[in-house]
Amino acid sequence: MSFVQTRLTAAESVAAGPQSPPEEIADGHVRLRLAVASLCGTDLHYYAHFANAGFELHNPVTLGHEACAWVEDPNGSGLRRGQLVALNPIMNCQSCDPCKRGEENLCTAKKFPGSATTVPHLDGFFRDVIDHPARCCRPVAEDVNPRHLTFAEPLACALHALNKGGVAAGDKVLVTGCGPMGLLAIAGAAARGAQVTALDLRPGAVEVARKAGAGEGHLAGRIADADIEKRFDVVVEASGAIPAFNTALKAVRQKGRVSILSNIQLREARVMLHLVMLKEIELCGSFQFNREFEEAVQLIESGAVNFEALTAAEYPLDQTGAALAHMAAGKAFGKILLLGSGLTGKSI
Repeated sequence: MSFVQTRLTAAESVAAGPQSPPEEIADGHVRLRLAVASLCGTDLHYYAHFANAGFELHNPVTLGHEACAWVEDPNGSGLRRGQLVALNPIMNCQSCDPCKRGEENLCTAKKFPGSATTVPHLDGFFRDVIDHPARCCRPVAEDVNPRHLTFAEPLACALHALNKGGVAAGDKVLVTGCGPMGLLAIAGAAARGAQVTALDLRPGAVEVARKAGAGEGHLAGRIADADIEKRFDVVVEASGAIPAFNTALKAVRQKGRVSILSNIQLREARVMLHLVMLKEIELCGSFQFNREFEEAVQLIESGAVNFEALTAAEYPLDQTGAALAHMAAGKAFGKILLLGSGLTGKSI
């Protein structure tokens, strides 16, 4: 049997080679076979800069924290061999104060795969064989499509931003930035019955946003401020661009909420903070997720989201480098998926 593991060795350099899984499985862990993984914006930052949001990688690492997999060895966990599971990448300590409050995203000792924030770094999910804590594996119904289930982690992040913003049925919601996270925020808000408007610089992204559930879609720079000022109960900022953040402050109504879903990189910026005071805007930071992982899996199981419309491309696992280069080119509207050997017809 042959196994594949990919590894980011330097900026814009990804190697794919044979994987040699350890013979023993750690206590509390299960052995998994990758079904589908997907690329995240943080993977792109690591690929482009060998760093993300001020955190630098110390050594080569396998990227990836969005995936689903089949159970190969339950290791006494109660899971079944062949069962499809969604992988929660947050391995929290379960004992610190945030964990006791149910805020595992803020855990002071959590471990996260494929990330510079965990030292020593842990290999991520862009590999055929994965050993992962059983408690972080959520089994799903047999009819769930693994190409849909890989969206569980990013969808959970989007739902966390919606929850921080208090998005409910009937709310007027603007999403600035229609990259993968913005599109998932649109889909999640639409599934709740919100009236969703999308804003992006790229016509192709706006087109996909409509398919994701946006009732309106506009090109940034081609819509007057007067047409969106004070229109929205909630604005979800998903672009990471400072001009879009300022647009959010203009577009939200008095006493409205702006939920920051985007990963804004470290830099100086001119932000219209006076509007926060004048309009009594509530600013909500949104980082990863908590209970939303379960909420995301349930939404996927319901079949309420058109994930085909949110999928831009598929690559076999051993072409992870090409997939990241595709994402870096900026022409993919939606998620890029990586297919494990079970879906590409290769035997492991």
